[in-house]
Amino acid sequence: MPDARNPWWRDAVVYQVYPRSFQDSDGDGEGDLAGVARRLDHVASLGVDAVWLSPIYPSPMADGGYDVSDYEDVDPRFGTLADFDAFLARAHARGMRVLMDVVPCHTSIEHRWFREHPDRYVWSDRDGPQNNWIGTFGGPAWSKDPRSGRWYLHSFYPEQPDLDWRNPEVRQAMPRALGFWVDRGVDGFRVDAIDRLMKDPELRDDPPATGPPALPLHPEHATLEHVHSRNAPDVGVALAALRAGAGDGTLLVGEVYLPSAGLGPYLEHLDVAFAFELFHSQWNVAAVRAAIEAALDPAGPAGRVAWVLSNHDFPRLPDRVGHGNERAAALLALTLPGTVFVYQGDEIGMADGPGGDPPRDRWGRDAFRHPMRWDDAEPHGGFTTGDPWLPSTPAEGGAVATQEANPASLLHLYRDLIALRRSFAPGFELLDAPEGVLAFRRGEHVVVLNLGPGEAPAPPAKEVVRHTHGATGKAPDRLGRGEGFVSKG
Repeated sequence: MPDARNPWWRDAVVYQVYPRSFQDSDGDGEGDLAGVARRLDHVASLGVDAVWLSPIYPSPMADGGYDVSDYEDVDPRFGTLADFDAFLARAHARGMRVLMDVVPCHTSIEHRWFREHPDRYVWSDRDGPQNNWIGTFGGPAWSKDPRSGRWYLHSFYPEQPDLDWRNPEVRQAMPRALGFWVDRGVDGFRVDAIDRLMKDPELRDDPPATGPPALPLHPEHATLEHVHSRNAPDVGVALAALRAGAGDGTLLVGEVYLPSAGLGPYLEHLDVAFAFELFHSQWNVAAVRAAIEAALDPAGPAGRVAWVLSNHDFPRLPDRVGHGNERAAALLALTLPGTVFVYQGDEIGMADGPGGDPPRDRWGRDAFRHPMRWDDAEPHGGFTTGDPWLPSTPAEGGAVATQEANPASLLHLYRDLIALRRSFAPGFELLDAPEGVLAFRRGEHVVVLNLGPGEAPAPPAKEVVRHTHGATGKAPDRLGRGEGFVSKG
C-alpha cells in the first residue's frame, strides 16, 4: 500500500511535456530530450513540482510512441540514455521530479517479445476473432498475424497487441522495466490505459450496451458494455506487480478510464488516478459541480484523484471549455485540492491547430499536438530551425516571450495561481452561489468563477488576492463570462 500520510504529490502540480512537440535542438523538425532540457527553466518558472514526459521509448510511431518496441531505451529521434540522464539531472537540480509514461497494456507489434515470447500476448483459440470485442478506435479488437496465422487481441490499433497479464512472465518482465527507470532516478510513472490490463479469463463476449457510456467513447466502441474486455475484478494482481516494480516510494498515476466511483480497486495499489468526469464535463455549474462531488466523495476516491483538463488525446483547453474561458479553467484546476496536471501550452492558451497534411495520427489527434509556441519573432515560433513535423500555430495571447513581458497575461495567471495554492489550508467545501457561478472554500480562501454564458452576480467576498484578469482588492459585484477570483477571509 502506498504511504498516504503526507506524500510530495498530495497537492502537486505536474507539467505534461509531449516531447515531439516541445523543443527541437538539432533542426530535424521534431522535439527531443536536449530540447526539453533547454526549456526546463520555463517549466520551473511556473512553480510546478514535477514534469511528466509522454513516451520517449523506441517506437515505430503507429500511435505517437504509445506503441513501444523497447521499454528500456530511448528512441534515437529523442536522443540517447545519456541525454535522458542529463535531462533528469537538470530537472532535479531545479527542484522538479520526473515522471515517465509507462504503457503496460500492450507493446508495439515490432517489440521482440511478439516473436520471441508470443505466449506473453492474448490469442484467439480459433481461426478468427475469439469474441465480439471492439477496439477503442472502432473495428474488431482482433487481427490476424500474417506470419503465424493466429489471431491476436489489440484494445487499440492492430500495431499494438495486448499483453496477457495472466501470464507470470508478463508480471515479471514489465515491473523490471519500471525498475530500470527508477534505478536511473525517475520519481514516478503515469500508467497508460490501466483499466485494460486484465480481461475476462474466458474471453467472453461483451453484451450490447443498454444506454450511453459513462465517459465518451468511439460510437462503435460504445455499442457494447465492456464488462469482459476491461476492468476485470482481479486487476489488483497486475497492479500489485507494477507497484512491486516501481517501489513504494515511487508515484504511480493511473489513467483509469472509469467514473470516479470505480477507482477504488485501482487505488489499492496506485497513488492517484485521473478524474475523467471533470475532464469531460460540460462547462456549466451543474456538470462541473457534480464531477467535483463525485471525485471528492468520502465514500469513494476522496483525496486520491488527479485533476486534468487537457492532454495530448483530446481537444485543447480553449476548444473544450470555450474560447474566453481559459482563465476560469486555470482558476478551477489550480485551486482544487489534490494533484493537478497541466498540458504544455495551456499556460499560454494554445488552441487546436489544423493538424497534419497528410495526417500523422489516423485517429485525428494531430490538432492537439502542434509545437509549443516560444517566440513569435522566431521561425516556427522558436520550436525548430528546420521544418516542423506539425505546423507551428500561434497562441491568441502570444508566445511565451510575449506573455512573459505582459504581467496581465495568462502565463502570469498560471504562475500566480500555482504559487497561491501553496498557501491554501486543508479542507474543501462547495458553497451556494448565484446561478451560473461556482464557489468553494479552501481553508481561509474562497474561489468564485462564472461558468455561465453571460454576466452573473458575484457572491459577497472580502479581499480579492487574485482575479482571473488581474484585479485585486475589493471584490466585484458582478462577474463577466469566464471571470473569477480568489478571496481571503
